[in-house]
Amino acid sequence: MFYQGVLTKMETELAQPIQYYLVFETDFLNMNQLLNKTLHLKFVKYQCLHCGLNKEIYRQGFCKSCFFDIPQAADWIMRPELSTAHLDKEDRDLTYEKKVQLQPHIVYLANSSNVKVGVTRKSQVPTRWIDQGAHEAIEIVEVPNRYLAGITEVALKDHVADKTNWRTMLKNDIVDEDLVVWRERLKAYIPEEAQDYFIENNAETHLEFPVNQYPKNPKSLNIKKEGSYSGKLVGIKGQYLIFDDQTVFNVRANEGLVVEIGVD
Repeated sequence: MFYQGVLTKMETELAQPIQYYLVFETDFLNMNQLLNKTLHLKFVKYQCLHCGLNKEIYRQGFCKSCFFDIPQAADWIMRPELSTAHLDKEDRDLTYEKKVQLQPHIVYLANSSNVKVGVTRKSQVPTRWIDQGAHEAIEIVEVPNRYLAGITEVALKDHVADKTNWRTMLKNDIVDEDLVVWRERLKAYIPEEAQDYFIENNAETHLEFPVNQYPKNPKSLNIKKEGSYSGKLVGIKGQYLIFDDQTVFNVRANEGLVVEIGVD
């Protein structure tokens, strides 16, 4: 059976283990049901997630012209401390920026390859942790806007990592940490503007991923360069498909690519 559509990040459902869904325009696949089956991937063309045109994807699923124009790709997306909607100041589209920035945000600690700090909208918990392949996470601050979350993250980055090592995450070469202890350790470094939003009493969230076999030496698949690939699916973690020959495919990093998927 064959399916075709433009890649967007897999939808997820918190369960034991996490359920993954690849959603196309007219089809969706429960990826958990494809474990131990052979998948055939083929690159077909590009389809920008904003304009829909067959133009080479630049970043985040958008073609270059869209990336430098639309509010969904502005600098404050990746650097929340640059948010300005709370000042009623427009970057690219104030209406959109107010909608996204002026809502509750969480500063969290997650352990995927190591303990790291991150920011997400409250509505994206625990989705953000799943996408990062974290096996445990905890909220440490809940603030009313993206700017406060951003400056808190910047302050904490001096004392804890802010990046995930994708190879370590996929190899599952990780150590359990007591994130409550980490939360208390970092409390003193939270900026004064956000101190009142510190979360005193909560517990870690533990996440279980559908992986039958972790790769010892993961190799990233460049489907644009290779054109096609076939392999047996043995796991899913973060936004990665893991195959039995240690090939891994980052679905989110390939957003905006139209692919054909065959299943044996």
